[in-house]
Amino acid sequence: MMKHLGNLFFFSASIVLITLSCNKQQQNLVSNPGNWVQKFQIGGWPRNGASSWVIGDTGYIVAGYNSINDSCLSDLWQFDPNLNRWAQKAYFPGGARQAGVGFAIGKNGYFATGYNSKIKGKSYQDCWQYSPASNSWIRMADLPDINGTGTGARYDALAFSIGNFAYVGTGFNGTWLNDIWKFDPVANSWTSISNSPINKRSGAVAFVYNNIGYICTGSNNGNEQYDFWKYDPSSGSWTRLRDIFNANKDIYNDAYTSIIRDHGVALVQPNNGVWKAYVTTGLNGTPNNKTWEYDFATDLWVPKSPYERAGRQGAVSWSFINLQRGFVGTGNSSTLSLDDYDEWFPSATFNSND
Repeated sequence: MMKHLGNLFFFSASIVLITLSCNKQQQNLVSNPGNWVQKFQIGGWPRNGASSWVIGDTGYIVAGYNSINDSCLSDLWQFDPNLNRWAQKAYFPGGARQAGVGFAIGKNGYFATGYNSKIKGKSYQDCWQYSPASNSWIRMADLPDINGTGTGARYDALAFSIGNFAYVGTGFNGTWLNDIWKFDPVANSWTSISNSPINKRSGAVAFVYNNIGYICTGSNNGNEQYDFWKYDPSSGSWTRLRDIFNANKDIYNDAYTSIIRDHGVALVQPNNGVWKAYVTTGLNGTPNNKTWEYDFATDLWVPKSPYERAGRQGAVSWSFINLQRGFVGTGNSSTLSLDDYDEWFPSATFNSND
């Protein structure tokens, strides 16, 4: 794989800067590791492979797989973090499923793709809009085919929204994918982002900061992916960021031993007033509960307190930007679906008794 090296003339200075940055990060880990606090349980069945989105100060979780009944789900739940209260909403009418994607644009939520593990070969490429105002669903345009009828269907894809549009892509449909599609809810249409340079993968995470989309983690044929990208929709440009694994001779990633994973989750929230991203939970051969913090300014990662509950994959996350709060919950541990949620406090002192 091609390595991106800085100008050789500035190489020695770069080593000094990176070393100082790493030392400072290690100090932060000791004095400011962050803390996970168990908060509540989902209002409905335990589940894994559900999908979620946030509208304003309200979180939503839909569908997933329940190990108790050995079946996929189609229920929708709304959560108010201010009141710590759940409310069940209109069932998703598109069919029970897991491993779809959720996103929000404006005042509406959207749910797309996925598969039903109890129906052999049944993957989906449909997209549905949920209106909280009317508590109702309407079907939108399907994710387009790639090469022949039904080839747009997939599961374990990723999604993020910026402004009035959403972006959906990657995943698995018999092979691993790296395509990215832009969704316009007003025109009810999809447009291919034809220059996607990212490695093919499924089970990746995506997050947004300052109207820039970030994509990392995920796996391809059992190989965890370590390329890390950002996408600027205003220019249509992709930028490769520093790799998230110690895959080269650079010093910055010597400690990057546990960022890579699949089926993890991401959060975006401030740490002492500075906005950061966090990746936690997931799978890398075994459950990976290690939490890592990403600094948008330096393009560097630092380890934080591991997720404190049972090791899990297929969890969901909520980043309440207005409230500056983040939650992670559900998922499965071994073969058991889970229903617990934790809140992340990135600037707090670690407390194992929370």
